[in-house]
Amino acid sequence: MIDSDSFDPRDLRNAFSQFATGVTVVTTIAPDGERIGVTANSFTSLSMDPPLVLWCPGRHLRSLPAFETASHFAINVLASDQQHLSKQFATGSTDKFDGVPLREGIAGIPVLEGTLATFECETVARHEAGDHVIYIGQIQRYAHAAADPLVFHAGSYHGTTTQRSTEGS
Repeated sequence: MIDSDSFDPRDLRNAFSQFATGVTVVTTIAPDGERIGVTANSFTSLSMDPPLVLWCPGRHLRSLPAFETASHFAINVLASDQQHLSKQFATGSTDKFDGVPLREGIAGIPVLEGTLATFECETVARHEAGDHVIYIGQIQRYAHAAADPLVFHAGSYHGTTTQRSTEGS
């Protein structure tokens, strides 16, 4: 057991990485019309009534100013065959959207086609949280498909095995 006064940042990061997460690409549009997208695994559902989600970009994110001024964003949940999109949106590329099938979402936000799920959201709150910012979005439109998710665990992508719940049997 490690006490808070002796945390090693790398070891703490290794501990956090033991929680398997889905992988998303969060998109928005800047005031000048530039499409913005970033790979993120800090996403979760928050509330059913009203329908809310949250995601937490780091303060170091170069595109953070665009999210700060944007009224809307989309969470694009990646399927297991979309690892290339995760990598493409995690780079500092000048046009991360090159070759990516898109549609225009609410308020002109870019929405990735062919993903496992999409949530088009209006930003309703931002909260400072250490070296990150918590964004809360109210879902305005969503879609989903039947496919296997892209999962990230301990610094690597992983496949999943679907197991049906036996609850109630």
